Amino acid sequence: MKKIVTFTLNPAVDKSSSVEHVKAEDKLYCDQPKFEPGGGGINVSRAVKKLGGSSLLLYTSGGFTGKKLAELLAQENLNTGAIEIEAETRENLIINEKTSNQQYRFGMPGPKITAEEYDKIFKTLTELDPFPDYLVLSGSIPQGVSTDIYAEMAALAKRKGAEVIVDVSGQPLKSVIEEGVYLIKPNLGEFQDLVGRELKDEDQIKEAALKFVKDRCCQVIVISIGAGGALLVNDQQAEFKRPPTVPIKSKVGAGDSMVAGIVLSLARGESLKNSFYYGLAAGSAAVMTPGTELCTKEDTDRLYQKIVEDQ
Repeated sequence: MKKIVTFTLNPAVDKSSSVEHVKAEDKLYCDQPKFEPGGGGINVSRAVKKLGGSSLLLYTSGGFTGKKLAELLAQENLNTGAIEIEAETRENLIINEKTSNQQYRFGMPGPKITAEEYDKIFKTLTELDPFPDYLVLSGSIPQGVSTDIYAEMAALAKRKGAEVIVDVSGQPLKSVIEEGVYLIKPNLGEFQDLVGRELKDEDQIKEAALKFVKDRCCQVIVISIGAGGALLVNDQQAEFKRPPTVPIKSKVGAGDSMVAGIVLSLARGESLKNSFYYGLAAGSAAVMTPGTELCTKEDTDRLYQKIVEDQ
């Protein structure tokens, strides 16, 4: 299998709990909290492991929360490399309201990265030996770094021959497409922000995505459309695919699971089309799990077979 590295610039410890009812001003008594590793690239590596693959997970780490994060990653037997920083790694809070089954997610901004730490990030990436075949850049960026950082990391990786897969949003994504990468995976809202207009039907989405490929913003674009499935576009194909209907328990982690399914399948030598299908299956499997849990291999493999049979 080809080598996969994920890079998480702004990881987190996700602290989740439940409460009977969320009400302002009242003292709310929550259930025993659960702690999990969080952050885009971290969740991609966790999902790759759940699907039976392996990757190297690189991430920044600082303070007490950074130590807690390292403990959580060790519990999952992940192959990791921490880049030490001075500021505290962030902690996010997820609260489930039992009466409505609504989820409230409070995301913290994360640590500030110094110029020296910025250089350390690039030194770590540069010195990877062997350099990965696939580099996944996913998640938000911390304070104190340029919104061009993912584009700079992609440029470095491309020079070393890696295929770069990016799952970010906003200005960092706009900078990435100016650099040009192998694959981007926006959701429909993020893609409409890139295009600068509302896309009203499948034909408009396909047309806009094909233009991105023709303009060499990326070689492949996968646009996730929630229950509507996803769109795969490269210079040879444009295909909408809807996954089998599944019971939805939580949509958290679906995007990261989709990226994991795609990159793992590619690393195993599968075709782009089949890798897209496997990613779609992994994303669908993730919504079947409660809270912040990711996909399972059993559900992913079963859904993948259904998608392939439905061609």
